[in-house]
This record gives sequence, C-alpha cells and structure tokens, in this order.
Amino acid sequence: MDEPQLAGKTVLVSGGTQGLGEAVARRAAAQGAAAVAVTGRNADEGERVRAELEAAGTRALYLKTDLADVAQARASVTDTIADFGQLDCVANCAGLTSRGSFLDTEPELFDAHIAINLRAPFFIMAEAIRHLVGRGAPGSIVNILSIAEHGGQPYLAPYVAAKAGLAGATRNAAHAHRWDRIRINGLDIGWTATAGEADTQKRFHGAGDDWLEKASSNVPMGKLGQPDEIAEFVVFLLSDRSGVVTGSVIDWDQNVIGGSE
Repeated sequence: MDEPQLAGKTVLVSGGTQGLGEAVARRAAAQGAAAVAVTGRNADEGERVRAELEAAGTRALYLKTDLADVAQARASVTDTIADFGQLDCVANCAGLTSRGSFLDTEPELFDAHIAINLRAPFFIMAEAIRHLVGRGAPGSIVNILSIAEHGGQPYLAPYVAAKAGLAGATRNAAHAHRWDRIRINGLDIGWTATAGEADTQKRFHGAGDDWLEKASSNVPMGKLGQPDEIAEFVVFLLSDRSGVVTGSVIDWDQNVIGGSE
C-alpha cells in the first residue's frame, strides 16, 4: 500500500476555515500530514476545523488571521513554525471576491484586493521560503489563483489584477528557488461550489436559493468545480508525488481559454 502523500509533513493552509481551504486542510490530514495549521478571521469556524482535525488524529492549530494586515499574514507562518517546530508545505487558499469594474472600482476596493489576493500570499510565501532555505530543506507551495486571471469578466477588474499578479509571483518565486528544491505552483480554478460562492452570487448577482442548480445546468460537465476534487489535486501538488513540477500555473476549469464556438 502506498504511503500517504503528505506523511510526516507540516502544512499551513491560509483560508483553511471554510470552503476550498477547509477541504485542503482535511485532505492534507487524511493524506498523513503530521500537523496542519489553518488561518481565517472567524474564530468559531477556525476552532471547529481545528477540533475536528485533532479528533481525527492530526495535530492542528487555528490562527486567527486578517490577511489584510501583512504583519498577521507573516505571523501565520512564524507562529506555525513556533508551534510545530517546522513548516514543509503551504497552500494559499484565502481570497477576496467582491466585485468591481474598471469604471466603478474605487482605490479602497482595489487596495483590498491587492492586500488579500496578492500581498498576503506574497509575504506568506516569502516567510515560508526563508524558513525552508534556513533549514536547508525542500518544500512545496501551492497558490490558489483563478481562471479569471487570464482576463475575466468586466465586474472582476481588481480581482483579476491581483490574481494575475499572484500568477506572476508564483512563477518568479519558483524560478528563484528551484535550486533550493522548493517547488511552487499555482492552480487557476474556475467556478466552484462553496458556501462563499453562494453568498457572492446572492449578494452581487441577485441569485436565489436555486443558484447552484441553475449554474450547474449551464456548464459543460453539469456541475461546478467541487472543493474535494480540487483539494485532492492541491495535496498532490504539495506532495513529492508531483515530482519535479514547479513554476506551473495550471487551469482547473471546464471552459477552455482561447476556445471559441
């Protein structure tokens, strides 16, 4: 029987208290991670996830973190290391999805997207890389991006700007630290069925409780992206099973960029 993919690894999941991040944290634990730290702003949800991971047999830590504050973003790494002794893998899953076009985005909204969707993962990567280089240890980072970073809808202007920036930072960091054996990849996910997406659809697009059923009927595979399926691939990329792959930004969607009818 194959060894679990993350056997003995210590993993940090930003945004790990809900949605895709929670699915990644649970998958990491199920694949043998020795310890999993999750971050988020909601302490009740964070403690729920921590308790459930520990009940399942994995050392777990919840760190209340507002990623808009770069000091807290950095501290999520150093606090994880202080508690567990080391860090091997990072999944940057947190994200802001509020809407804005080029004509109605004010600087405050733009800055919020840059802070959470670009600056926070940038400095989380930096702190993790610093730790790994200092230990002389290999490691792996996966950044959750968006298929929208290729261009996106008009109402996603600041979101697209930030995610496209993170795609570039992912490649840059991977190139800079390939000789340190630190692998860094990104995943451009498409429309995904999460509770957060339900809130977004209702808040910004006037969707009803049947939004998921309607959305699923209008996509090629008859369903939106599933957090558990994406989490499996994230953990694969974090693990040694993904071999030497680094600097890749992989589209995870059912619509093909550049395709046309």
